[in-house]
Amino acid sequence: MGISFNHTIVFAKDRQESAWFFTTYFGLPDPVQAGPFLAVQLEHGATLDFAQLDGEVFPQHYAFLVSEADFDAIYGRIVAAGLEHWPDPHSGRSGTINHNDGGRGVYFNDPSGHRLEIITVPYGGWPQDRSVH
Repeated sequence: MGISFNHTIVFAKDRQESAWFFTTYFGLPDPVQAGPFLAVQLEHGATLDFAQLDGEVFPQHYAFLVSEADFDAIYGRIVAAGLEHWPDPHSGRSGTINHNDGGRGVYFNDPSGHRLEIITVPYGGWPQDRSVH
């Protein structure tokens, strides 16, 4: 059996607010209760399991490879909501996107301060043999 990503725990100031933020902006099904977590289903069976943290949340970075159509939809929701967003992880040139590796990308924060990133082309570009992805 190969190694594949299954889930990660995302600590949040308010797990419900963060899980709903994620499903709303990414256009995903509603989160579901999974023990003490609110699980958000991603591709290939992976989940983001949102957990309540009664203390300081240390922001993490979560990057997602999305289709051009998904980028348009997610970015449209970001702009429509007036969310601050940046073309790079250092918060430069607010309100713009990047065109790295021939694709598009943008960074924005969730309610707990986690930096979310969506990109349409993986870093370094697509492999010559597109069957790899």
